[in-house]
Amino acid sequence: MPELQRLRADHAPALLAFERENRAYFARSVPDRGDAYFAEFEARHRALLDEQETGGIHFHLLVAEDGEVLGRVNLIDVEDGSAELGYRIAEKAAGRGLATAAVRRLVELARTSYGLTRLTAETTLDNPGSLAVLTRIGFVPTGDRDFDGRPGTSFELLLDRD
Repeated sequence: MPELQRLRADHAPALLAFERENRAYFARSVPDRGDAYFAEFEARHRALLDEQETGGIHFHLLVAEDGEVLGRVNLIDVEDGSAELGYRIAEKAAGRGLATAAVRRLVELARTSYGLTRLTAETTLDNPGSLAVLTRIGFVPTGDRDFDGRPGTSFELLLDRD
């Protein structure tokens, strides 16, 4: 079973390979990152690690036993006990329950390790996989959204503090 790992400097080569291999697949459901993302990847990776040290973001990778990155599960805009959840799973790993398991694990980390009390997420209506993941985890719809002309929904999950 793949392991959820906090983003580290040594993840860069595998993460870049993941993003390149899945670029067209991801662009079918979310806006493409653009060529600059790939050209400036190393600097961006270092900047994300620096920001992660401040607690403003929490990036995680779903890593197979051989070190291949199969997904990303991230918390961004961390502030006042809230954060926005984002995730993407490799095309070859989709449909196996990995997104649900990874998001479930990150929700637990958000609550227990990062002290968060509320998560938000967004997805387009033409992304049934993402809609299913959010619903399975317990996110509830909070409103309609528009993603560059594509209809979508915003979600929220309130986290219990045990």
